[in-house]
Amino acid sequence: MRPSRRAPDELRAVSLERGVVKYAEGSCMVKFGDTHVLVTATLEERLPPWLKGQGRGWVTAEYGMLPRATLERTRREAAAGKQGGRTVEIQRLIGRSLRAAVDLEALGERQITVDCDVIQADGGTRTASITGAWVALADCIAWMKTRNMIKTSPLRDNVAAISCGIYNGIPVLDLDYAEDSEADTDANFVMTGDGRIIEVQGTAEKTPFSQDEFLALMALARKGVARLVDLQKMAVA
Repeated sequence: MRPSRRAPDELRAVSLERGVVKYAEGSCMVKFGDTHVLVTATLEERLPPWLKGQGRGWVTAEYGMLPRATLERTRREAAAGKQGGRTVEIQRLIGRSLRAAVDLEALGERQITVDCDVIQADGGTRTASITGAWVALADCIAWMKTRNMIKTSPLRDNVAAISCGIYNGIPVLDLDYAEDSEADTDANFVMTGDGRIIEVQGTAEKTPFSQDEFLALMALARKGVARLVDLQKMAVA
């Protein structure tokens, strides 16, 4: 039995609320159970110096966690004077994931920065961030279209992400913290709306996993991502 009493293939309650920040070109409050992330998308008429003059845009991301997003207060990284390795890894993952579904030439010489701020963490903050980031990005692009800044949408597909793991010997979907902290294996899957893989991160925390177990996790991830994509489509419809 899972601590949450969910079935092995059952997601937590997921919600994607758009338009939650007045000033951002796109925004989304994403909730995977008790993991809550505020995502904003900001359009800027500028590019990193290495991209100037190449006739294409850029999508990047920043990620952070509020001090009391966790059970005990976490010191702000700004107070430490630098970002931690986990933070850098996650924000690079979010940026890579979004760019995989964007036609950067159709975006033009502009940059969209997606900020993911974890308000409350209960496992799966990176997967929730990616899933909500796509909604904020879609809203930002819609904002551009209504102002005739682009002729066609640069978005080629949806992008969503979900965690899976082996908990008490059973493959399960969408781990919360209670499961993630005790799982034998945990993995994160980032996929497109049509089921193609953008990135897989898998780790044997306690016991190495077999190919059959990996394929079981993959099957769970496909089911979970398909459901998340349906929710994204409903949110932006």
